[in-house]
Amino acid sequence: MEIALLKAALIFAAVIVVGIVAVLILAATKPDTFRVTRAINIKASPEKIFPLIADFHRWTAWSPYEKKDPAMKRSYGGPSGGVGQTYAWEGDKNVGAGRMTLTEAAVPSKIQLKLDFVRPFEAHNVVVFSLAPNGDATTVTWDMQGPAPLLAKVMHVFINMDKMVGADFEIGLANLKAVAEQQ
Repeated sequence: MEIALLKAALIFAAVIVVGIVAVLILAATKPDTFRVTRAINIKASPEKIFPLIADFHRWTAWSPYEKKDPAMKRSYGGPSGGVGQTYAWEGDKNVGAGRMTLTEAAVPSKIQLKLDFVRPFEAHNVVVFSLAPNGDATTVTWDMQGPAPLLAKVMHVFINMDKMVGADFEIGLANLKAVAEQQ
């Protein structure tokens, strides 16, 4: 009886080890960086849309993350609507905690942010919003990219980052479109 239990335990341990090795091998095949990009056409000029993105105080009107945790604590720093402006948040498991810093504002075509997550895991990414005239509309592109260390690669084995974050970007861009087209 004891030998049968020992054999079962060894088989179970071997299966676990093989599973872990398989996940690590799959993770090793993942790229060292990730990128999520979404775009939308908005019937408004870049000059009308730009301030909605370049001023963190105005994100409450359109950012999908603002609605995920209405009790989220927010703090703003630096100049309003310009380079050096910061926005920090502390929220529940849906939004975590982190900080954004506006690092570039090329009116009315580009806004670049440094995005630092503290929780649920540490990450340091770059976010770029590009605004390009397109006839009577503006094509707004929301792009986020960053490094993918080993832990992120392991997560990418199980989670499709593009689908998960991309869905939030799509909601945010649709909200931005609604706000910009109402003005």
